[in-house]
Amino acid sequence: MLTETQVSWNGHSMVGTLKRVLVCSPDRAGWNSPACAALWQELGFHHAVKVREAAAQHAALCRQLETAGADLVSLPAYPDLSLDAVYAHDASLSTDFGMIILRPGKTNRVAESARHREFYENIGIPVLGEITSPGAVEAGDMIWLNSGTLLTGRGYRTNAAGIQQMRELLAPKGVEVLAAPLPHGPGPSACLHLMSLISLIDENTALVDMPRLAVETLELLHEHGYTLIEIEPQERETLACNVLALGNRQLLGIEENLRTNDRLRQAGFDVRTFPGNELCINGSGGPTCLTRPLLRL
Repeated sequence: MLTETQVSWNGHSMVGTLKRVLVCSPDRAGWNSPACAALWQELGFHHAVKVREAAAQHAALCRQLETAGADLVSLPAYPDLSLDAVYAHDASLSTDFGMIILRPGKTNRVAESARHREFYENIGIPVLGEITSPGAVEAGDMIWLNSGTLLTGRGYRTNAAGIQQMRELLAPKGVEVLAAPLPHGPGPSACLHLMSLISLIDENTALVDMPRLAVETLELLHEHGYTLIEIEPQERETLACNVLALGNRQLLGIEENLRTNDRLRQAGFDVRTFPGNELCINGSGGPTCLTRPLLRL
């Protein structure tokens, strides 16, 4: 097990105790810029952004992360970032060998990749590699089933060329990259990541939106020993499946998803919440999307 004295970054667990995490506040993602905010419809938001409400909800998220013991680092503001940059998870992937800089499938998000690279170089985290055109990969489509197996969703945001590049980067490190087919769902303009359908919540348990998962993906989860907890179907549109593991069976979810959160509590999890109607539900990005974990122990 890595310790803080040995390393300040790692990446092959999604459920270890969260110790260091990258976030990007709404103001740094341009939510307070009239020009950026005017593009809300083009970017797939449900309504025009409410900056103060989003900022308050992001502050509540950060308080929960700090209370759980995580050290927060913030992506600086850059003029080429869009509203989506608040969802700091997607433009890079943490590994035990350094960061992989991804190439988002959503065009307005491509600029985030260079900004993530610059940020990591400035704080001393090495870069293992980078996804390049024609590859497209977003970290919201990636789940570490175990330290040597990365499950990657094949959908509208992550393509076959990107998955192949991930295999070429990680195979020499002994990591197997598996592809998981994603459904059409609401269509290309909507955000349907693999992590919209699966959240790992401890080493042996996954929260799932079962009707939207392919049979082969469900079989793979069972083969890897996971017990599945289903979300409340009526809370699908409020991102009930998007839950962040903080470690030690502690979770962070959106407070609007009362029934799913209660199911998790009944299963023995400590579920903390924050309000997410503006920051999360409006832009289709929950607590996992808002955070790029850099160190778990």
